Amino acid sequence: MPAAVPRPAAPRPAAPTGIAAISHDLRKLAQHFRTDKWGTHRYAQHYQRHLEHLKNDSFNLLEIGIGGYSRAGQGGASLRMWKHFFPKAQIFGMDIQDKSFVDEDRITTFIGDQSDPGSLIGVASKIGTLDVIIDDGSHLSPHILTTFETLFPLLKDGGIYAVEDTQTSYWPEWQGSEDRDDPKTSMSMLKKLADGLNYEEFVDEGYEPSYTDLNIVGMHFYHNLVIIEKGKNAEGTNKKRVLKKRYSEEGAKS
Repeated sequence: MPAAVPRPAAPRPAAPTGIAAISHDLRKLAQHFRTDKWGTHRYAQHYQRHLEHLKNDSFNLLEIGIGGYSRAGQGGASLRMWKHFFPKAQIFGMDIQDKSFVDEDRITTFIGDQSDPGSLIGVASKIGTLDVIIDDGSHLSPHILTTFETLFPLLKDGGIYAVEDTQTSYWPEWQGSEDRDDPKTSMSMLKKLADGLNYEEFVDEGYEPSYTDLNIVGMHFYHNLVIIEKGKNAEGTNKKRVLKKRYSEEGAKS
């Protein structure tokens, strides 16, 4: 029999080039688009860790604060970074300035004021489902608190909420406070939310869990960045079995 003629090897697919070649790496994308999420800060590595599971999903991401301040034609670097990292996501930005020049396929911007709950709700209603929310806005504690109180209840279960540049919480010049327990600061609010993760372990029986107690399942604190995971927080507790004396005494009193 004649020898079989070997089939030619299938050509290898061409290696990606340009932005496509770095689309898997948020740090490189941040550097490419010149967003301060890498360089001035070190946020990109943390976002990659906590958002990479959404890489090829269709979802909505809202970032508050588009950058560039009032300078004409400036801003949008982070939105472009997100677009190229998440190829199926819709990327939305909100800013107190008109940043419509940033709009393109899968990037939409809105004018909005994060200190105004009505403005925040108006923008959210135009987007629909909120899967990821990133507060990179004014960085003023009163605005951060208002934004969280307004938008976190609208975030989808399983969603991610991030607060950037929390260093301003400690700066009186930025409406922060030298008092690290000042309840009006963003970090004080965030630290209280961390206590709420364990509300089922509180021993003051009159305590009524808040919305955030019941709907935050994880918090990750990094330098100037906090990432919050939304979900149903109801794992249960063994405190009555472990603290038998406390609860037997309380039962006897009732």
